[in-house]
Amino acid sequence: MKKRWVLNTPAEENKISELSKKTNCCSIIANLLLQRGIETPEEVQAFFHPSLNMLHDPFLMKDMDKAVERLDKAIAEDEKVMIYGDYDVDGTTAVALLYKYLKNKCNPSNLEYYIPDRYMEGYGISIKGIDYAAENGFSLIIVTDCGVKAVEKVKYAKEKGIHIIICDHHTPGESLPEAVAVLDPQRNDCNYPYKWLSGCGVSFKLVQAHTIKHNLPMSELYKLLDLLCVSIASDIVPITGENRILAYYGLQQLNTQPGLGLKTIIETSNIDKEITINDIVFRIGPRINAAGRIESGRKAVELLTADEENCAENIASDINTFNDKRKKLDHDITEEAIQYLLQAEISPTQKTTVLYNPNWHKGVIGIVASRLTETFYRPTIILTQSNGFATGSARSVEGFDLYYAISQCSEYLENYGGHKYAAGLTMKLENIEPFKKKFEQIVSETITEEMLTPQINIDAQIKLSDITPELYGMLQKFAPFGPNNTIPVFMTPNVTNFIGSKRVGRNNEHLKLVVVDDTRVCNDKSGIGFGMGKLYHEITSRKCFDICYNLQENEFMGKTDIQMILKDIRFDE
Repeated sequence: MKKRWVLNTPAEENKISELSKKTNCCSIIANLLLQRGIETPEEVQAFFHPSLNMLHDPFLMKDMDKAVERLDKAIAEDEKVMIYGDYDVDGTTAVALLYKYLKNKCNPSNLEYYIPDRYMEGYGISIKGIDYAAENGFSLIIVTDCGVKAVEKVKYAKEKGIHIIICDHHTPGESLPEAVAVLDPQRNDCNYPYKWLSGCGVSFKLVQAHTIKHNLPMSELYKLLDLLCVSIASDIVPITGENRILAYYGLQQLNTQPGLGLKTIIETSNIDKEITINDIVFRIGPRINAAGRIESGRKAVELLTADEENCAENIASDINTFNDKRKKLDHDITEEAIQYLLQAEISPTQKTTVLYNPNWHKGVIGIVASRLTETFYRPTIILTQSNGFATGSARSVEGFDLYYAISQCSEYLENYGGHKYAAGLTMKLENIEPFKKKFEQIVSETITEEMLTPQINIDAQIKLSDITPELYGMLQKFAPFGPNNTIPVFMTPNVTNFIGSKRVGRNNEHLKLVVVDDTRVCNDKSGIGFGMGKLYHEITSRKCFDICYNLQENEFMGKTDIQMILKDIRFDE
């Protein structure tokens, strides 16, 4: 699929020059900093050297004082407290973080966690969960990573004599639940300075506030940052501002002294190098998620809170098995869906994909939606049957507000929730077809052709001679990378094939590229283009072409050099 290259507007020359001189960095680095809104030497220092002292005061969050006061009352009066969370990585890490913090503050026999069953109860606060709390004498439920739209469920809990504290980060509905406290930086009336915390991040702010109020050692709190870092990476929240600080120190904790549960997952994942955000996204997070997808999210919390090695190893082994099963289901359903779309008579003007199959496994439809979005590049919803309803996951393309489009079809939905790029929804079976038509109509009216073309955002245009170990070393200071602070992408125009380019891989599917640029300086650079082997004849027959790429350190036969990881190659029309 042809991609659209979008070169970021460079910062003003005088600003680049000024920042470069004041911070003793090259103009390429100065430009990248300015593009990220980092304009002064003080801001550069804070960006390159994050400090936990830069975290915002948790009491700036609306209702935080009420939440801490109610938590203190529960601890002082020895109440039974339930921690209730979603079954995905963000929810299970949040529950584990709260549980590990509170078990040393209150009577452990009065503290319990509850993860709803994905298939029987679905997303969010469930009636079954509230009934369980009432039947077992729980008077306070701390809900995390869900709840901000659960107006009726919170009312039901209140009628049962149960108080609720909500720690959520999703977009609220028109009215808030009548909880003791609703902690959510997305609230319109919340003046908390950073709006993009994960659900686990909001829970961390609660325990940070409790720690501050009681003048407890922060060092104990910071031991929980490994869990928070896993949630930040897995929930794909922006790694900017406060999230970047928390992820920076969470990675340090993960690489030096992770909790037993996470340590066991790392070992099971066979990660034998320094852990990065990418390792969490592709290796650690999916294993935690697999528990809720295949069996129960409770299994993930049991592992994340485990304090005995044998127990942790046994659960990690089970979760690894779940992950293998998840991968097979994901692969098989994705292939089935792709084949259906390729064979179906779908109008070339159609802007959406909405597929329903009652036999598809509910636990992997979110992954399948993501894969189909990548393949066909249009807003996608995958539905299956659960408890007599069609339930599904939705994924968007860059720049398109999926949540808004779904909200415009709400007359056909029983419930829905999420954000701009990902959402979940439930509807009656008879509403599938009218929903599909309305969703296609709304998307067609609001999406642009540009949004329907995969986009590569390029940070800067550079010469091959700019690629040096010094530049690469400075780029590493921009880590941890993630949404809104992505690995810098560069482009170099008018490069020419040089000696050494070849196809590599078992089936010659990859391209080993050696090029020089139009400076004609003998400064050849090598790169690898995964899945680009088919372009070999074109790059050897063309006079010149443009490339865009990331930079990565490559070690081979004891020699380390900087190579380009190609994202795309563009030929003149």
